Amino acid sequence: MTETYDVAIIGYGPAGAALANLLERQGRRVLVLEQFPQSYPLPRATHIDGEAMRVLQSAGIGDVLASQLGIYARMRFEDKDGRMLIDWPRPITPGIHGWRDSNRFHQPDLEHALQTRIAGSSLVTVQRGLRLTGLDQDEHAVTLVAQTEAGEPWQARARYVVGCDGANSTVRALIGAELTILAPSQQWLVADFILNPGAPELPEGTVQYCDPARPFTYIEGAGRRRRWEVMLLPGDDPATFALPDQVYPLLKRWISPEHVTLERAVVYVFRSAIASHWRDGRVMIAGDAAHQTPPFLGQGLCAGLRDVINLAWKIDLALSGAADPGLLDSYHQELAPHVTQYIAEANRIGGFIAETDPDKAQARDAMLLSSPQVMTPIRPRLGGALWGQSANPLAGTLAAQPILPGDKRMDDVVGLHFAVLVITGFAAGFSPATHDRLRVAGAVLLEGDADDYLATLGAAVLIIRPDHYIFGTASTLAEAEALITALPVITGQHDG
Repeated sequence: MTETYDVAIIGYGPAGAALANLLERQGRRVLVLEQFPQSYPLPRATHIDGEAMRVLQSAGIGDVLASQLGIYARMRFEDKDGRMLIDWPRPITPGIHGWRDSNRFHQPDLEHALQTRIAGSSLVTVQRGLRLTGLDQDEHAVTLVAQTEAGEPWQARARYVVGCDGANSTVRALIGAELTILAPSQQWLVADFILNPGAPELPEGTVQYCDPARPFTYIEGAGRRRRWEVMLLPGDDPATFALPDQVYPLLKRWISPEHVTLERAVVYVFRSAIASHWRDGRVMIAGDAAHQTPPFLGQGLCAGLRDVINLAWKIDLALSGAADPGLLDSYHQELAPHVTQYIAEANRIGGFIAETDPDKAQARDAMLLSSPQVMTPIRPRLGGALWGQSANPLAGTLAAQPILPGDKRMDDVVGLHFAVLVITGFAAGFSPATHDRLRVAGAVLLEGDADDYLATLGAAVLIIRPDHYIFGTASTLAEAEALITALPVITGQHDG
């Protein structure tokens, strides 16, 4: 008889590995299928924000990764003459998340930390070298059909399946989701280097060189890693553009071959796209399988991590019977509008950088030089109905992570549960039915531990979802009872 897992994850990149860790921490039995025998060893994503670090904290690797992070001090935009058009300074101290808002990192370090933690768990099975070929759902589970590298058939069963299998997702194709293109794609060279001893001093943070003759991006990576991104122009040959004898002449104003070691150079297509639907019954997609964003905002990997923590707690409640499986529809409803705002902002920034018409570039420069801009990060509100809490202006916005007594971060105390923060003495008024609903929801009641934070919100009660977004606030006992009644849980048990 085929073994049935709680959740099968297709793809073992950062999103898939983070989801495996989150589900494992909830006690779920997880199967991971990965078609490649080894993880990709070279740099890809280089920026991670404070919210994403908080997700990784919830996944159990925040402190492991912390020592490998670099400070991401700023991004600035310059015209062809080196004049600053836009400044985007980044704080170097922890923000509301308990982590710095912007960090430099090396993606293989992140993947190694996630995979190392999983390797020590008996709840997660990782199968490499398997290519998914089919999914067959019934009312209880999904049969996964795959093929080994030798061409032999392989099967498994899981109650839910999540495709974290990248931009060319097989799972997306199998559920019939189509990509909607949100902006024209662009081809850019991405060239990663390690600085040699004696290399020239290079800029801090990221610099967007908004030169219509050839737009460039420079990125200070973790440690001695540096990246340049170079926009291809009409007439450039993508087949040869990434060859070393082409790359070094492009970058001669900054480096020469004796200064650096080239790790990789590849031409990427920067895409802006979103899938038509992210769920089909027991099958969901996440990360690049669900949406793709150009890298100008550094949000591609961060968006994937938001996806998986949104899914993790909802799948867990559905599996336990504490919530109706229909709760999983809210995943797409909440995050599709949310990530679309990030994609739009990335394209807005990209529009400043990638302008190649000299007259339009001159007008852009004149506008920005006459009124210098200082950028700040966007933090969109979740979409969807938010369980009837949409009238509450804080519902669906990102919560802070206060430090609790004993110098403990709140998420470390609460885990992947609802956090119910109440002012001192308030919970004594809760009815037995209210306490029972909190128990069914797996909520953690914190009374008097964050009174200062509640005061800043003007609330007596604050409920924070397991994905760190605000469920709602209340100022009176009646409002608190109504808020807790609105939690997306049911009292009866049933098969998820």
